[in-house]
Formats: sequence, structure tokens, C-alpha cells
Amino acid sequence: MPEFICETCGTQHSASERPPRRCAICEDERQYVGWEGQRWTTPERLRAAHRAEIRAEETGLTGIGVEPRFAIGQRALLVQAPGGNVLWDCVSLLDDEIVAEVGRRGGLAAIAISHPHYYSSMVDWAHAFNAPIHLHAADREWVMRPDPSVEVWDGDARELAPGLTLLRLGGHFAGGTVLHWAAGTDGAGALLSGDIVQVVQDRRWVSFMRSYPNLIPLPAARVERIVAALEPYPFERLYGAWFGRVVADDAKAAVARSAERYLAALGASRGSS
Repeated sequence: MPEFICETCGTQHSASERPPRRCAICEDERQYVGWEGQRWTTPERLRAAHRAEIRAEETGLTGIGVEPRFAIGQRALLVQAPGGNVLWDCVSLLDDEIVAEVGRRGGLAAIAISHPHYYSSMVDWAHAFNAPIHLHAADREWVMRPDPSVEVWDGDARELAPGLTLLRLGGHFAGGTVLHWAAGTDGAGALLSGDIVQVVQDRRWVSFMRSYPNLIPLPAARVERIVAALEPYPFERLYGAWFGRVVADDAKAAVARSAERYLAALGASRGSS
């Protein structure tokens, strides 16, 4: 039986003879059901119609995307680290080229994902590379394909390996998580944020939302919490969820001034909420 994949959000569901009747992730207010209704594909059909897009981002960091664009269109990031490689976020496609390229770079020790919109085909990836999946416990209800490879963690921080730390920021989802890579950007630090901290079109800035497609903002207190949680961690560069969505320089300051601008638009200021 196939593990059907939602064509709108890219999430893979447990094996079934027929496509599921609904995708709970798309029916949530942060996402949406496609304008043509709920539609499904399979891993086999996805491999037949799409290919991997693999790009070097910086030393020790490789982007893995899908061409042509599928579902939300995010790309995953492969972090090569002495303590074992980590796949940050995930994509729905897994083909022979991806397996070979990841294997050539040392395989995977762990998979970590920012939030449910990017769970995609995480279980297939875990099986292919014999790697555990680290998800925050606050989002466990959104796992559409339960599997022993899924490990949930609680709290606000978890070190995957020396210099690789998961930080629970919340916001977009209760368990919304980013990955701090201390060795990134030549040792100045990098933050891999998915869209918990969203890099916008003017890449000097970021933003924060409950729903991006439906334009539901976050309240001021949650944005303040995000900035406060990041304060102890230095990072020069911030990688968002898509190719090219990168704050290349002085990214920590960009997050702070972006929060100020966001709060001012809500008629608030830092510390007033």
C-alpha cells in the first residue's frame, strides 16, 4: 500500500489502500486545502515527475530541494559536522540521487524539523539513512505517519551534538524550532530557521507569523519570546526555508530590528506586552 503524499503541503501519511479523506495539516488555519480540493500523489509518482536540486550553501552546508517546485517548495539543509551530519527540515522527494549525494557527504546521524509543514516524507528519509527524527513534543499531534524513528523532545533547548543545538521558539507552531550551528559562517555562527523566523523578500529583514499563506500575525508577546530565546546564541547568518532566503550578514541584529518593526506595526514596543 502506498504512503500517500498531500500535494498542497507535501506531508506523507500512513500507508493506505486509498488516499486519505482529508489532510489535517491543510485543514488547520495556518495552511489551506488547495483550490482544486484535496489532492494526493505517491512517492513513485513524485519521483517520476520531479528531480532533486542540490546546491552548496557554504562550507559544510548543502541545500536539497525539489524541481519543479512541489507543495510548499521548501528545501532541506544538510549540515556536515564532526559529531555526525544533521538534516535540517525535509522535503517530500527521496530518490537515488539524493541518497547518493547524502551518502557521499557522510550520511545522516539525525534529522530535525522546524515544524509540521516540513515533516513531508521524513519517515522515508529516516529509514533510508537509519537516522532518528527529532521533533518537539508540543507538535506531536501533527505527525501523520507515526513511526519508531520519531523521537520527541521537550523543553526549550536540546543539543544534538557539540555546536548543534535545537531551540524551541514557538510562534508559528507551539513546538516551532530552529537549529543553531555554532561552527557555521566560518565560526561566526548560523541560524537555520525554517519559517519560524521567516526571511522576507528584502533579505535584510525577517518576520514572524502564525500563518503565512493566510496572513495571521503573531501577538507581540510571542515575538518578544522568540527574540529573548535567541539572545544567548551568536549568529552572523540566517537561513530561511527556501533557496535564496538568507540573511547573509549581521543576522542577529536583523532579527532584533525586525522584531522592533513588527511590534511597532502592532502598536507595541519591546517589553510592553
